[in-house]
Amino acid sequence: MAVLKKLGLVSGVAALAIVVLLVPESAVAHHSPVMFDRAKRVTLVGTVKEFSWTNPHASIQLSVPNAKGAVETWGVEMNSPNNLVKQGWKSNIVKFGDKVSVVINPLRTGEHGGIFVSIKLPDGRVLGDKWTEDIESKGVVSK
Repeated sequence: MAVLKKLGLVSGVAALAIVVLLVPESAVAHHSPVMFDRAKRVTLVGTVKEFSWTNPHASIQLSVPNAKGAVETWGVEMNSPNNLVKQGWKSNIVKFGDKVSVVINPLRTGEHGGIFVSIKLPDGRVLGDKWTEDIESKGVVSK
């Protein structure tokens, strides 16, 4: 330890230890699918309020009428644009005002949000997310 102090490596070692301990946890927390209830699927029928094609995740904000007729905004988290492109998506495939049907695995908290499973576009095309399908089919996350 005395040699490390002389070389000024104690602070460097401490910094490295902090990075090693904290970075994996934050990466896992960011990509953790446990916040979504994979045992449930909810179909949202509504109007696109916003389609965000940005990293780290694309997203859709959807205006959805509830049972009482009031409009609720739902947030739908998607895969990264890079991965969506590999699956045939384009940045302009979903537009403001589009009437769509989106299937999600909802948030466990009951808030108005979820992880994207599939979308039915106004022209009838249905697009999914291979990442979500892979997770569910491989049993990586309990359903």
